[in-house]
Amino acid sequence: MPSFLHYFLHFGFPLVIACVLFRKNWKKVYLILILTMLVDLDHLWADPIYQADRCSINFHPLHTYYAMVIYVVFLFLRKPLNIIGIGLLLHMWTDWIDCLMMR
Repeated sequence: MPSFLHYFLHFGFPLVIACVLFRKNWKKVYLILILTMLVDLDHLWADPIYQADRCSINFHPLHTYYAMVIYVVFLFLRKPLNIIGIGLLLHMWTDWIDCLMMR
């Protein structure tokens, strides 16, 4: 069940956000929200790159609380930066839920 929830929050929920909040341009917005998953490229700097029981939040550089403050600022900027902010914060929220489930 946690895997289903994780992938729904990464792929399904952005679709819901795009269709409900950005009905006219939902395809473009959905693509932007999906592209924000590139934030996971910071996992490549970790050693080991993948560790099943590691919490991403505050471990990887783009998953830190400092980075999240910047993502919140994005919400108040013009499109597409506000959409990128939504996607990045949704990603952090999803990873935070994963961290909670690991406990």
